[in-house]
Amino acid sequence: MVLRIFGWSFAVTIVALIVAAIYGGPQAVLLVLILSILEISLSFDNAVINATVLRRMSEFWQKIFLTVGIIIAVFGMRLVFPLVIVWLASGLGPVAALDLALNPPADGAAYFPDGSASYETLLTDAHPQIAAFGGMFLLMLFLGFILEEREITWLSWLEKPLARAGKLDQLAVILAGVLLLITAAYIAPDDTVSTVMIAGVLGMITYIAVNGLGELFNTPEEEGDEDSETTRSSGPTQLAKATGKAGFLLFLYLEVLDASFSFDGVIGAFAITSDPIIIALGLGFVGAMFVRSITVFLVRKGTLSDYVYLEHGAHWAIGALALILLVSIGYHVNENVTGLVGVALIGAAFISSIIRNRRNPEPVVADDHDDETESVPVG
Repeated sequence: MVLRIFGWSFAVTIVALIVAAIYGGPQAVLLVLILSILEISLSFDNAVINATVLRRMSEFWQKIFLTVGIIIAVFGMRLVFPLVIVWLASGLGPVAALDLALNPPADGAAYFPDGSASYETLLTDAHPQIAAFGGMFLLMLFLGFILEEREITWLSWLEKPLARAGKLDQLAVILAGVLLLITAAYIAPDDTVSTVMIAGVLGMITYIAVNGLGELFNTPEEEGDEDSETTRSSGPTQLAKATGKAGFLLFLYLEVLDASFSFDGVIGAFAITSDPIIIALGLGFVGAMFVRSITVFLVRKGTLSDYVYLEHGAHWAIGALALILLVSIGYHVNENVTGLVGVALIGAAFISSIIRNRRNPEPVVADDHDDETESVPVG
């Protein structure tokens, strides 16, 4: 199973390293390997969350996510999207933006003779807006999960009181709005306050819209299920083996979620290299492929059912990432901190799950119509 699931990732890695060697020699190969490790460490919580969605999608939409989705992840988010940001931020045309990306700053001075801007600086300047959008989207995802009552809790001393508080209608929106105001007032640079507010509100709206569409496309079978209310959680309504419009919705949701995770990695990659080709090879072809493979592995092995606290750890990691993104609007946060926090929380949840399984050897019942015990938010 491991070879079958990770085979394509290893194959793509070999091809990417060969391309890197041809493109930039041994140094390029080393940079691709470093970026790959960075992406995998930063996105492991993303893989866990993706798995909670993927196991509820039909086989057709699972294949779409693993084929079309990977193309979007590699070319769209790791290569094209940064170019579009530079294009819009600089006022240059698409071709000029690509030329600026591929050439060192000295050569790019043809577009900015005073040397005031480069591909890296233009992309970094757009970070406050992107971080505000992604941070608020992920924060809404975290709050939607943690404010939902569930039978199994990990940090019970904290999760149970928060779940009781979550009975207050729209508490997630209230808390997210307050944090956005604090970010704009005390963290964001003065010249970015309005754009941070707009981007943050758009992130909240995007999450709320996707969640609403999930309920709209809910299947009649689940609507009549006496336990249907327990399947509602953070993210779009959970659909058993979602097909048609529902499957398409979850596919779009996964892509938005991936975008929220990936851009922070792209910004962090500039601490290693500003070459968009190297970044695309490392973060996209190798890193994103392995994240997809890890997602499939978690689904096929039933890992989320066997280790019931993993989803909790992943959501706490997402909450931490959301706060880090908001803080990074005004202050530099080392990428190692982001990765280590996520790995530490998921690792702690994994160890807690092992301890729980030893104390309670009876398996948790899990199927396509999971009850509240296995209620897993699609985000």
